[in-house]
Amino acid sequence: MSEQKATYGLVGYPLGHSLSPVMHNTAFRELEVDAEYVLFPMQKEELPAFFAELRREDSHIFGLNVTVPHKENVLPLLDSLDTFAQKVGAVNTVVINEKRKLIGYNTDGPGFLTHLTECGFNPAGKRIAILGAGGAARALISVLCLVPEQPEWVKVYDIDRERAVTLVRDLAGRLDVSRLEIVDAIDDLNIELCDLLINATPIGMKSEDVSLVSEELLHGGLLVYDLVYNPAETALLKMAKQKGARTVNGLKMLYYQGVLAFQRWAQIQLPEQVKAAMWAQLEKACYGK
Repeated sequence: MSEQKATYGLVGYPLGHSLSPVMHNTAFRELEVDAEYVLFPMQKEELPAFFAELRREDSHIFGLNVTVPHKENVLPLLDSLDTFAQKVGAVNTVVINEKRKLIGYNTDGPGFLTHLTECGFNPAGKRIAILGAGGAARALISVLCLVPEQPEWVKVYDIDRERAVTLVRDLAGRLDVSRLEIVDAIDDLNIELCDLLINATPIGMKSEDVSLVSEELLHGGLLVYDLVYNPAETALLKMAKQKGARTVNGLKMLYYQGVLAFQRWAQIQLPEQVKAAMWAQLEKACYGK
């Protein structure tokens, strides 16, 4: 790696599967910027020394993404957080400014909301069910608590009930969680009454994974949003489509959070042709299209 080249990258562990370099290096090429996006796989105990190095005047790293399991681990290592990241309690984007100060943002929530809007879904007055209360669900739940177009209710199920309780308790200090309800079983999500079902668990990534939701709960009035994007159609999405539901996977959310992160680093609005190239390369890398 050249010492002069501006570097951006992804901090997390493990990182072998990441599509972020494809997306961001495409943007650098399209913009004719001499920079590169690389992977920084590291364990939690390695973070403090790495983040201390970022403050050095001679560091050539100017921005980062953060992924599992470090979206919360990096919080004490930053100089400041933007308002949304503060409310979510997790960061996926770090801007390093000209004074080498580290500022944390969360573009997962806005990325998800942008994709929902593209799908023509307005949360106002809607009934929403979420499978999973881990890191992936945190930003989604936060943004649904914050949008002016408030849902009627959001029900959350996690196989580990305590994890769901801990998440909602943590958010309750910073957000209005009055529309959130933790349920004890999938049947209690009332999917048959819902407008939106979100899978925020990793179930569906393996070919042998069976859907958490039984077929009779799915219906034609539902938008089923599976954060899993590889495979492109999980068992849940396949079943939902057969029941006449609209279905989408999470690749567009990955794309939109990436676009928003890049715009934070560069402090520009990306031109449409650059965004189109990022999406095309992302889709190609994921599905070979």
